[in-house]
Amino acid sequence: MAKRQSLKGRVTAKIKWVTVNDRMQKRYRYQLTAPMGRIFDPEFKPELTPKEMLELGVFCGKYMTDCRKEFPASWFKKAKLSAKGSDCSLNYFGVDASRPLSEWRKKGWIHQDDPRGWFQWYCRYYMGRRLPEEDQRQIKRWKAFRRHINQIKLNCEPGDPFCRPRQRQALLHWAYDSRKI
Repeated sequence: MAKRQSLKGRVTAKIKWVTVNDRMQKRYRYQLTAPMGRIFDPEFKPELTPKEMLELGVFCGKYMTDCRKEFPASWFKKAKLSAKGSDCSLNYFGVDASRPLSEWRKKGWIHQDDPRGWFQWYCRYYMGRRLPEEDQRQIKRWKAFRRHINQIKLNCEPGDPFCRPRQRQALLHWAYDSRKI
């Protein structure tokens, strides 16, 4: 970890770099400029942390199996992951609520810095990486996904957590706690 020096030679802040070498990125490097889990954009208020999402069961257990070294080990202690491929029974609502990565690419939703998509962006943002333009784009997408909450409220009886399980699971994928709707 490098340290920044002020003009007078005093240390002002620590700079931490993360280097990624996994199946989807080789020698990708990014800087952490914010404390983990803090100093978020005021419009971005996720209801779940990446660790909580992994513990609840998201993305059929397949999402983070080859990139654990990049993130805190504590995120994976109770994570529901599948080493042998997609297993949607691991999802909190037990259903598949994902679209294939190929579809995300075709629609232009994937940014070169985060080839796995929104959740990878969120994990890195949570860790402290900031990419101002990309952060604004992803936060806008996150806010737009909120429309699914209203659909659940309009179509489900209060207290029925398994009404519209696919939409609820998708909301979990976007850090909205659909168990509380």
